[in-house]
Amino acid sequence: MTVEAQAAPAVSYGRLIPVVVHFDDLDALGLLHNARYPVMVERAWSALWHEQGFTFEGDWQAAGDFCNAVKELRISYESPVTKPGVYAVHLWLERLGNTGLTYGFRFCSADGAVTYAHGTRVLVRLDAATLRPTSWGERFRTVGRELLRPAD
Repeated sequence: MTVEAQAAPAVSYGRLIPVVVHFDDLDALGLLHNARYPVMVERAWSALWHEQGFTFEGDWQAAGDFCNAVKELRISYESPVTKPGVYAVHLWLERLGNTGLTYGFRFCSADGAVTYAHGTRVLVRLDAATLRPTSWGERFRTVGRELLRPAD
C-alpha cells in the first residue's frame, strides 16, 4: 500500500502527517501492535523534519540537531486500530528548551477526528563528540517555534 500525496487536514496547532498501517503491523488479535505506535510516530517526525531540510546521512558530526537521544516516552492507548490503511500522526512541541524539548503526539484517523493513542516524548540534543547535552541550532529552534502548542 502506498500513500499518495494529498493535502493534510487542518489542525489548529502542529502538523498532521499521514502514516500507513500495514497488515503485518497488526498483532495476533488483528490490532495494531502496541510497539508499532512509537515507530509510526518516529517515522512521522522524521518525515516532518526531513521536509524542513533536516536529515541524517550516516555522519553524527554532520547530523547537527538530529544527534539527540530519547529521555522519556509516555503513551496512552485510547481505542484500538483494527485494520490496515491510512491514518495520521498529529505532532506538536509542548516545550522547546535550550538542550531539550518535549513533543506531543496523537495517533489518529487520517482526518484527525478520532484519537487512537496519544503521548509525549522528551528529547535531548547531544554533542556528537562528547554525547553531552548541547544547544539546539538556531534554524532548528526557528522551525520548532512554529510547532509550539499555544498555551490554553
